[in-house]
Amino acid sequence: MKISWGFKIAVLYIGFMGLIITLVVASSHQHFDLVSKDYYAQEVAYQGVIDAGKNQANMSAPIALHADAGNVTIELPAEFKEKVVSGSVQFYSPVNSAWDQKVDARFTNNSMTVPRSKLQNTRYTIKISLDANGKKYYQESEINLHS
Repeated sequence: MKISWGFKIAVLYIGFMGLIITLVVASSHQHFDLVSKDYYAQEVAYQGVIDAGKNQANMSAPIALHADAGNVTIELPAEFKEKVVSGSVQFYSPVNSAWDQKVDARFTNNSMTVPRSKLQNTRYTIKISLDANGKKYYQESEINLHS
């Protein structure tokens, strides 16, 4: 039995269409997390983050991060000792947005702890935004909480 060239071309086109349909269906089930829901508004106000980062760079030491089995500890440099500090600490997980956590900055003796029970065992980018006596500070640091 001999197959004509027209039949071979038809099989090729049908196979190609099947492949394209499979790729479209597979890509429509893909889940994509944006870094933030209001990324445009954050981008417009990003100059404030740059200025706060420059303020942080002028400090005697960066904000220190330590993780143990029970807590993540955030320690401020000595310059913050007599200042009233407010702000937030955001734990950003690039793996899954459901793992992101944002906590208010509540420092006691220039130190703050966040329980590990609130966090997943993954890599986090910690975004620390502080306001001390009217001056803003910002630092991003990486921490790996894998067991």
